[in-house]
Amino acid sequence: MKIGKSFGFVLMLLGLVLSHSVLAMGPHRVLGASGSNGMAKPKPGLRVGAERLDAWLPHLKGKRFSLCVNQTSVVGGVHLLDTLLTLGYRPEQVFGPEHGFRGDADAGAHVKSETDQRTGIKLTSLYGKHQKPTVEDLRTTDVVVFDIQDVGARFYTYISTMHYLMEACAENGKELIVLDRPNPMGWAVDGPLLKDSTLRSFVGMHPLPVLHGLTVGELAMMINGEGWLRGGLKCQLRVIKVEGDYTHQTKYDLPIPPSPNLPNMQAIRLYASLCLFEGTPISVGRGTPFPFQVWGGPDQAYGKFGFVPKGTANAPKPLNVDQPCWGEDLQQETLPRGNKGLSLAWIIKAYQRCPEAKKSAFFKPFFNKLAGTKELAKQIEAGYTEAQIRQSWQADLNHYLLLRQRYLLYPE
Repeated sequence: MKIGKSFGFVLMLLGLVLSHSVLAMGPHRVLGASGSNGMAKPKPGLRVGAERLDAWLPHLKGKRFSLCVNQTSVVGGVHLLDTLLTLGYRPEQVFGPEHGFRGDADAGAHVKSETDQRTGIKLTSLYGKHQKPTVEDLRTTDVVVFDIQDVGARFYTYISTMHYLMEACAENGKELIVLDRPNPMGWAVDGPLLKDSTLRSFVGMHPLPVLHGLTVGELAMMINGEGWLRGGLKCQLRVIKVEGDYTHQTKYDLPIPPSPNLPNMQAIRLYASLCLFEGTPISVGRGTPFPFQVWGGPDQAYGKFGFVPKGTANAPKPLNVDQPCWGEDLQQETLPRGNKGLSLAWIIKAYQRCPEAKKSAFFKPFFNKLAGTKELAKQIEAGYTEAQIRQSWQADLNHYLLLRQRYLLYPE
């Protein structure tokens, strides 16, 4: 639908919209926006890209647009879709990433494309077999607006969705507006780089370290600038920066859980380290009250902390479901700073404690995709220390740090 509202009218309503903590009591109500569910209240003095309506709404005037959003896409505690509808801006459709438009689907779960019952707006899933918008998906769209909170890890799939949006926009002559948000792990640049093209997948599309240290806006610029889209295409890209005193060292706690199994900041901080276990027989606590805050397997050799994964709404079929697991409780664990946001201590310890008869099956092929290299599993199997493993990827990391400098929008 073409936008015909005058921008003066938009600005007049802006104060009204931002004064409400929750606009919709229906499907788009924002859960956790006021610090519930163990999350934080929005950081004072920072305005994320979505909140800077005056900086990007003018670019929608007279154009048809679509959104790519989820439950983290909020403006003053109100979902971005509701904010736009109140201001008279109606999207052609809403694209949803992994976990769905409302962020309540389990990892890997099939999410249907449908019509939103409350607004009648078409919802199009960009997960599963339909990861990239088609020509038909974009036929009635001039601009796509992307506003999703990332957590800074290469295998967190929201950035893969952004890649495919960029590629589809480039192929179809559409503009992409990325509404930037802080990276809660923006200080951390760590881990091996994905260099083996045979390991490229939806959980690792770019030659990045495990923790890339970029906001989604900076990463979009890097993807464009380095020619990482198919055929070296360039997307017509506009990034709306975070406004305020934000640097990559800023401690930024998320106000809304970014996905069902990252319910609090502890899980988010440990995510990059513990996600490597997803390529092993070891549980990371899916199906428990503390996902990505524990690790353990169905053998008492792994540790003293016990838990039993159960099927839940957030994890219908978790690994080792209904089996007693033993391992370690990391709910109070802290990570070192100084760019080291990834710890290999737990994965090394788990392999060493694994019964000898099961060691040969410890690392599954998916582990290599998560690590981005086939070397890490081999190094752990060979008994390398964490320091020795880190040394093996340091040259690549130093090269990446130089590349990263070209695309930073915010001070270190």
